[in-house]
Amino acid sequence: MSAAPPAPRAEPPCLLREDRDGIATLTLNRPARYNALSEALLEALQEALDAIAADPAIRVVVLAASGRAFCAGHDLREMRASPDEAGYRALFARCSRMMETLRELPQPVIARVQGVATAAGCQLVATCDLAVAGASARFATSGINLGLFCSTPAVAVSRSMPTKGAFELLFTGEFVDAARACELGLVNRVVADEELEAAVAALAGTLAAKSPLALSTGKRMFYRQLAMPLDEAYAYAGEVMARNLMAEDAAEGIDAFLARRDPIWRGR
Repeated sequence: MSAAPPAPRAEPPCLLREDRDGIATLTLNRPARYNALSEALLEALQEALDAIAADPAIRVVVLAASGRAFCAGHDLREMRASPDEAGYRALFARCSRMMETLRELPQPVIARVQGVATAAGCQLVATCDLAVAGASARFATSGINLGLFCSTPAVAVSRSMPTKGAFELLFTGEFVDAARACELGLVNRVVADEELEAAVAALAGTLAAKSPLALSTGKRMFYRQLAMPLDEAYAYAGEVMARNLMAEDAAEGIDAFLARRDPIWRGR
């Protein structure tokens, strides 16, 4: 009697989440495919971000990746398997919604970048509020080399970099190294590869120690005022600051400062 064939191994989850000390780490987990954004990974990211947005215990989010690459963009094999314009429109709408959710999260988001971040992977880095890269990281919006302009990545890239730098990245399709990406404002810091995890943990810890109310108020205010004329921005900022001063955390922070003690944040 022949033995039964072995049961197929379950696919590992395409996204991992770990919560520790108020910091949620989301790890893209398709290392064999350079963490390309498949439909399943986009869905998993959206669900995780929606859950985090409603989780008052989370103060900071780290977006990381397993394997040698951060993210190689959309899964081109998956896309070519179903060449349909309506399907492509739906795919980019889902991706854009996920990117907008990242930006609208009340918590600051830090990208922890190793290896390559290309096309929509570069878009992910540009969309995060902060980014720290290992020294060997490289960035590109290489769709132009395939006859496909990186239009959706261009939205995030052009909003996080000077115009000429963004144009060069988008229209040449050439890689820039981590140092150049830092010069252009795509990432905040570059550290030795072996120090990347510790550097991001330290930055996340610094943010997590702040008032969660101040973090969420500040992130919302920061992005909204960018789209306003200067006079409107100052008027809006004054209103936000006046409301902020009436919050318990602001009173606690000021009282703690005057009393030379550590504040106890309540998130309200």
